[in-house]
Amino acid sequence: MTSIPVAAERAHATAHPDKAGRTGGRPGESRARTRKRLARVVVGLLLTGYGLVSVYPFLWMVSAAFKDQLEVVSGGHLIPENPTFDTLIDTWNKLHFFDFFLNSLLVTLYTVVLTLVIYAAAGYAFAVLRFPGRTFLSRLFVALLFVPGVTVMLPIVLLENEMGILGTHWGLVLPFVNGGAPLSILLMTGAFSAIPAELRDSARVDGAGEFRIFLNIYLPLAQPALITVALLTAIPTWNEYLLTRVSLSDPSAYTLPLGLQTLAAESVPHYNNLMAGALIVVIPVVLLFLCLQRYFVNGLVGAVKG
Repeated sequence: MTSIPVAAERAHATAHPDKAGRTGGRPGESRARTRKRLARVVVGLLLTGYGLVSVYPFLWMVSAAFKDQLEVVSGGHLIPENPTFDTLIDTWNKLHFFDFFLNSLLVTLYTVVLTLVIYAAAGYAFAVLRFPGRTFLSRLFVALLFVPGVTVMLPIVLLENEMGILGTHWGLVLPFVNGGAPLSILLMTGAFSAIPAELRDSARVDGAGEFRIFLNIYLPLAQPALITVALLTAIPTWNEYLLTRVSLSDPSAYTLPLGLQTLAAESVPHYNNLMAGALIVVIPVVLLFLCLQRYFVNGLVGAVKG
């Protein structure tokens, strides 16, 4: 016959299983928790190390932009001993960076606007409308994501020469818009597919046409995806060097990456000026992303869910 104290202890363990598990313990569960904690610590350390290695070149660039040439060449600490804005001002004035900045801004704005107008409409068509070849075309655009842009560089240059736009800013804008088609259509199609079809049906009952539904219902609800497409278009357009190097020959039409290249082509390169120029090129993109990163993440998540 079971004694009263033993029965009371079993009843307490049954009523409080957590305490019983912790005191009596199961060695397997304890070891599993320890392994998970250890794995999280190891992963955190690895990611921290990778992040520091990745961000160090950027920090060195920022540091060198506020140093003079002698301090940059002599090495020294990451933090400038005598920080100065003279290098940035000298670089801006020396190369007429405002002209290059304006050229980059115009090319990027034209590219972003055309991309949003064309591929928002295309994404709506793929997500909502039904037409012959829709599935084939959507799969074709996905396949085009894996085609390197450099493989079509020569055909682009030859075609632009035939059209008479080689060496102009439109010779940059049109290839940029065309190159962004696969990813832009994929993101916009996913975003529009996530919008309930009942909204469109209700609008049609109220007498709204297809264009009004697209403009007044679908576009406002797909705002995060639109911002994501704009960012993914603006950043590579702003930073593009290869196509601009091949297409542009007139220095007055140069964009910022080409203007920066003229610094590197000097007989005696001044690394502080090079880093100052690189910082001027990078700052607008970094600020744009920091301001819109919340919409960027939401746009990617919405497109994937769609």
